[in-house]
Amino acid sequence: MHYISSKRLSLEDVREIFDKGEKLALSKESEAAIIRCREYLDSKMDDVGRPIYGITTGFGSLYNVTIPKEDLSQLQHNLVVSHACGAGEKVRPEIVKLMLFLKIRNFAYGHSGVQLITAQRLIDMYNDDILPVVYQQGSLGASGDLAPLAHLSLPLIGLGEVLYKGKERPAAEVWKEKGWEPIKLQSKEGLALLNGTQFMSAHAVWSILKSMRLSRWADVIGAISLDAYDGRIEPFLPLTHLIRPHNGQISTGKRFCELLEGSQLIQRHKEHVQDPYSFRCIPQVHGAVKDNILYVKSVIENEINSTTDNPNVFPEEDMIISAGNFHGEPIAIPMDALAIAMSELASISERRTYQLIHGLRGLPKYLVANPGLNSGFMIPQYTAASIVSQNKGLCWPASCDSIPSSQGQEDHVSMGSNSATKLVRIVDNVERVLAIELFNAAQALEFRRPEKSSPTLEGVVAEYRKDVPFLDKDSYMHPLIEKSIEFIRKTSIPC
Repeated sequence: MHYISSKRLSLEDVREIFDKGEKLALSKESEAAIIRCREYLDSKMDDVGRPIYGITTGFGSLYNVTIPKEDLSQLQHNLVVSHACGAGEKVRPEIVKLMLFLKIRNFAYGHSGVQLITAQRLIDMYNDDILPVVYQQGSLGASGDLAPLAHLSLPLIGLGEVLYKGKERPAAEVWKEKGWEPIKLQSKEGLALLNGTQFMSAHAVWSILKSMRLSRWADVIGAISLDAYDGRIEPFLPLTHLIRPHNGQISTGKRFCELLEGSQLIQRHKEHVQDPYSFRCIPQVHGAVKDNILYVKSVIENEINSTTDNPNVFPEEDMIISAGNFHGEPIAIPMDALAIAMSELASISERRTYQLIHGLRGLPKYLVANPGLNSGFMIPQYTAASIVSQNKGLCWPASCDSIPSSQGQEDHVSMGSNSATKLVRIVDNVERVLAIELFNAAQALEFRRPEKSSPTLEGVVAEYRKDVPFLDKDSYMHPLIEKSIEFIRKTSIPC
């Protein structure tokens, strides 16, 4: 059981919670904070003496329209249903579950004014794997992730659809089975549900956790390629990196030396004095990606340990402040930067694949014994090149754009939701390109026999060969590439 509290969580903590399938519950501290904030907000409704945005007024450019007290509940209901205008592809379930988790944490700080039952119902949905159907398009990443979070919130009021036990069903049907009543939203609750960066943040969390894993795999796969290509170890030795001491560069060089320790291939005499950049500059490129991942990780960790809805309620200070914590710019720019970094990880991987099939350094053209009759590994490189090119288009930073909305009241937006969904696509693409490199590198390594790579890398290749065979003639390759992708996803990463 994981108790939601104000304790700071790292992304590793989040991964552990999800990997272990832990259920959620509110800590006593968070439960008290939620109740205190709600009671304070209720007490202010009679004596506040002035309009409060989104609580006693309309939304966006309708901020100057005061709503009668008897209509405040209807106002919040209307907000949720009117904003559920998502379009496009559905958000994958694991990211929706992250959205639920992050929205619950947002409320647990006690600055949002929601009812305890609202937070608890979100926990019930999380624990029972009742996942709202959410769409990728619709958020401007500024006034909160309005449309996606509206779809996340619809089931609370008995509307919308949910994925439950493998089937999409109307939320009302599932609620009836559970014996749950739709929640009657109170003042500010609809706004608390829809304001916030949980759509962007959930995509970012998913992408960073996967990027961290892929970055480690890129080193392993790059090391196999280096040995298969008969590459040199000197570019990875520490002296060079100590005079240009970027942390990622230093750690990448060190890791390659560890991965290649005991390799017969790396130790043998080399006829060539230099390797192409895609091998020689691995510490610089892989290292830059590592450094960027760590930076973006630090930003997103701040975000998931924050309150990002609006207005913010401060019971102890007797203040309700309308501000801009929902604006996605602090995470939109870093997500765009991570997209560029991860795209580079794929770009240099594809170049290594190209070098392996080029017929150099004693390797046969296209890594097949009888080229001409066999096309061998010619076309997997085409596929990798196509994916890398797609990534280049996706890397245009969405955070550079802004389109005013709500009659100019919301006149600068982050477009961080587009940064988020593009980032997920790029990270998926990087996984595919690395899988293709592994497919080629393992094939190339067989042409170096009887000499061997290091015990660590030979162990990886041995495991890989349980799923993907050496090819001595043309074969149907799509299933083998898919098996390579699955291997990267499921296999433990050495050292």
